[in-house]
Amino acid sequence: MPDCAVTRLDATDFDTAIGRCAIAWRADAVARFQLPGTDPGRTFACFTGDDVHLIPVPADGPRAAAVAAVRAHLDGDLDDLRWIPLDLTGLPEFHRAVYAVTRAIDPGHTLSYGEVARRCGAAGAAQAVGQALGSNPIPLIVPCHRVLAADHSLHGFSAPGGIGTKSELLAIEGTPGFGEPTLF
Repeated sequence: MPDCAVTRLDATDFDTAIGRCAIAWRADAVARFQLPGTDPGRTFACFTGDDVHLIPVPADGPRAAAVAAVRAHLDGDLDDLRWIPLDLTGLPEFHRAVYAVTRAIDPGHTLSYGEVARRCGAAGAAQAVGQALGSNPIPLIVPCHRVLAADHSLHGFSAPGGIGTKSELLAIEGTPGFGEPTLF
């Protein structure tokens, strides 16, 4: 079991334009993030197994800035969120490489699973990229929703709401082909 499963996290939940999110930190680095689900009582579901200390939404400092940036982003005031420090303790090296490549994708842009694999130096590892993104503990801040199939279709999204949430996030970010009116 990774060290992060036994290290205390400070966590809070907060309202956003798309629903209630939750975030957890070790020191001032984000270790977990939860997008809204259909059951508000399960907001902290992704933190199971961690020693979680629930705290109020921070009023100032780096934690407050992270919460404010997430809220603004989900309101359409886009931020790449790359400045938010992450704690990836205990995650496999390949996952961290995938998350670094994914985090470099700007809002409104996408890459394919295969392209992420190539940028990680692992051409042909698109399926492994999908598995790494499927276990992403920090969705949105590590924007796994910006990674699509080679044909630009939506396949799987492990965050609450599945591909509906993925499509909604891409629409908020103004990604071409998402959230635009259609002719029929």
